[in-house]
Amino acid sequence: MRKISFTKMVASGNDFVIIDQRPKTKDQRPKFLAKKLCDRKYGVGADGLLVLEKSKIADIKMRIFNAYGSEAEMCGNGSRCVALWAKSKVNIETKAGIIEAQVKANNIKIKLTEPKGIKLNIPITVSNRALRVNFINTGVPHTVIFVGGLDKIDVVSLGRQIRYHQRFAPCGANVDFAEVLNDNSIGLRTYERGVEDETLACGTGAVASALLTTYNLQLTTNKINVLTKSGEILKVYFRREGNRFTDVWLEGKARIVYTGVYYV
Repeated sequence: MRKISFTKMVASGNDFVIIDQRPKTKDQRPKFLAKKLCDRKYGVGADGLLVLEKSKIADIKMRIFNAYGSEAEMCGNGSRCVALWAKSKVNIETKAGIIEAQVKANNIKIKLTEPKGIKLNIPITVSNRALRVNFINTGVPHTVIFVGGLDKIDVVSLGRQIRYHQRFAPCGANVDFAEVLNDNSIGLRTYERGVEDETLACGTGAVASALLTTYNLQLTTNKINVLTKSGEILKVYFRREGNRFTDVWLEGKARIVYTGVYYV
């Protein structure tokens, strides 16, 4: 057996296992490790595994593996955890681009890559029910549905059907259910692909839902507060120029839960 040192971290209820592979040879089975480490019965337990590697274009490279072993392009809350882990202002290389992070105590602010692929009022049918959904890529693909009575939504059942809908094949999409609370606040619940379940928070989902809220309601604000299922409020800042969003930032808290050694 061999030992793997890890750090368990959490941001807004979204939890991760972080392993640092910069000092040594890369593990050739990160997907296998993700399934083992993220298992909540026989492993450490987490929504995802973050593998840190050396980068030629940034301070550090982050690879994101969901609990089921699939690799994601980007993770907002994961990026905030890595920034806190690094304990300094840091640029993080991801498959979606370079993420800039700022650390102030346990409050972490990250600048995302420019959102793309906005599509509004996409007609789809789920369980013989006609729906209108919205789409945006904030580093990873998100489908956003505006609802009333957020607490009553069957996020897992409905989210899974939309996540695998042919309209979003072959990659699928995360599914966000957002409820407008006032002109600068929304409530949010998210079904995350790769985790294949509802999570307590989703950073890129918070950004996706915040941006589409201003788009749909034609708001002039440049900040939206997002109330996550964990109860924490994430803050999304941005600039809107017509149909384009720039200078997009996500702010919230993160913390180290514990460090340990896992035996493979």
